[in-house]
Amino acid sequence: MFKRLFWIGVGVTIGVVTASKARAYVKAHTPAGARDFVFGHDTTNVAVSTLQGLYDEFQETRRAREAELNRQYIDNSR
Repeated sequence: MFKRLFWIGVGVTIGVVTASKARAYVKAHTPAGARDFVFGHDTTNVAVSTLQGLYDEFQETRRAREAELNRQYIDNSR
């Protein structure tokens, strides 16, 4: 059990670091207009905004799946 939690943590950490580094690389190698279009005007904290985006996407997906399951179980219980 602890091995799985450890490896999940390692995977999440590697994913976040990779996404942050990739975003920083793209930010450094794109023209200002394209960079503002893709990332918005606040490009100072790339790691924080990447984590916030990942968290927001996770929450949105979780809520959609929860609503889907609730509809499924309500329909099946009648």
